[in-house]
Amino acid sequence: MPFWNPWHGCTKCSPGCAHCYVYRRDAQYGKDASVVTKTAAFNLPVRRDRSGHYKLKPGSGTVFTCFTSDFFHPAADAWRPEAWAMMRARSDLFFYFITKRPERIAAHLPDDWGGDWANVHICCTCENQEQADRRLPVFLALPLRHRSIIHEPMLEAIHIESYLAQYADVIERVACGGESGPGSRLCDYDWILSTRAQCIQYGVPFHFHQTGRLFKKDGRIYRIKRRDQEAQAWKAGIDFEG
Repeated sequence: MPFWNPWHGCTKCSPGCAHCYVYRRDAQYGKDASVVTKTAAFNLPVRRDRSGHYKLKPGSGTVFTCFTSDFFHPAADAWRPEAWAMMRARSDLFFYFITKRPERIAAHLPDDWGGDWANVHICCTCENQEQADRRLPVFLALPLRHRSIIHEPMLEAIHIESYLAQYADVIERVACGGESGPGSRLCDYDWILSTRAQCIQYGVPFHFHQTGRLFKKDGRIYRIKRRDQEAQAWKAGIDFEG
C-alpha cells in the first residue's frame, strides 16, 4: 500500500479541518502545516532502480496520493501538471486521492482528460450537511471515471438521498468515519446507519471506515483507542456491497 505525497501542507477550509492530523503531526516537529511545499518524494511514481525498472511495481496496490495535503490546493497549481504527467506515464498504477476542493477540479484536469483516465479515483469528503450541499453538486457533475464520497470526520447526520438518486450509477462508494486524535468530536452510530440506509435504498456500496475516538451507540459514549477504531467499525459488519 504505497503512499505518494508530492506536496505537503494545507490550509483549513471547513469545519472538518479543525483537528487535522497533518497540523497535529507538523506541530510536534515545530513545522507550520499551512505552508504548502513540494516534497522530496515528488517524482516517486517514475523513480527507477539501478536496473532501470520502476521502484513502484504495478502490483504494489493502490497508490494513496497527497494524503498530507489536498491535490487541488491552489498553492500546488504550478506542480500539478507534472504530477498528472507522471500518473499518465504510470497507467499501470491506480492513484486514489481525497479532496475538499471539488470546485477547483474542472479547471485543473489535464487537457487530455476526457473523463477516461481509468487509473485515477477522486474522492470528495463532506463532513456535514452544509459541505455536502456545497460540494456534491459540483463534484458529481464532473467527468470522472472513478469517484466516491466520504463523510469523515462525520460531524452530524447527513442526507444525500437526492444526490444518490441522481448519480447512483457513477458513485462507486460512500464511506463514513469518526474523528481521531486529541479534541476529537463525537460520531453517532445513528448517523452512520442513516447513511447506510440511504445507500441501500439507491444501491450504492457503503463502507464504515472507523469509529473515531468518541463514539456514541445506543445512548452510550465510548472512548476508543486509535488502534481499535478501524477494527471496531469492521466488527459492526454493516458494509454494503451494492
